[in-house]
Amino acid sequence: MDFQQAVLFRKLKLKINMYFVIIILFMVLSFAVSQRLKSKFRKYSQIRLASGMSGAEVAQKMLKDNKLYDVQVTCVPGELTDHYNPMNRTVNLSEEVYYGRSAASAAVAAHECGHAVQHATAYSWLELRSKLVPLQAISGKIINIIVFASIFGGAFLFQTFPYDVVLLTIIGAYFIVTSFSLVTLPVEFDASNRALQWISSTGVTNSQEQGMAKDALKWAAMTYVVAALSALVTLLYYIMIFLGRRD
Repeated sequence: MDFQQAVLFRKLKLKINMYFVIIILFMVLSFAVSQRLKSKFRKYSQIRLASGMSGAEVAQKMLKDNKLYDVQVTCVPGELTDHYNPMNRTVNLSEEVYYGRSAASAAVAAHECGHAVQHATAYSWLELRSKLVPLQAISGKIINIIVFASIFGGAFLFQTFPYDVVLLTIIGAYFIVTSFSLVTLPVEFDASNRALQWISSTGVTNSQEQGMAKDALKWAAMTYVVAALSALVTLLYYIMIFLGRRD
């Protein structure tokens, strides 16, 4: 490694250390939001729905109302592990949501069914997100490899690849990760809007319970907002490094 490469390597290593500071800050913020979500869910889970419906019953009814007879509702272990799987067309609810009879359970169950409705109606943002999934996975691996190589094998990395090439690769990978995170936001907000509209119009929740459901889904959405902000800030950080690389 020549002198110029050594200087660039030290600069990038310092900036990667700053990258870890950004990551840690957003990890703390993400943890705080996650804890707030769990707190809200526990609070609203203590209040039984006037309709008496379980999360599983809510999901089955919403799917039936939307004529989605080929989507199955299953119970999965874990806390807040609820998700819709488009590959096998299943709405997977955590035990607390599946068996729960609260506004929180109804909101989460309906939200996941909202994704099933999006899938069935070819919702454009969901389709775009699905196309980005493999690119996002590859980009994440590339970022991890470069960060690891910069810390433990910086000399070899910069002997093999020019500094600008490494930076542009990081920027390209983070552009995909950020795009995926931003596209996820309308997908999640739309699923929540569908859920809230349906549980209100069908009488699954009364006016008081509707407020609880809305609040629970708001904090669930905040976890995706934090993830998108984290990706965007990191992307902008590396773009600024690239633009100021000759300083």
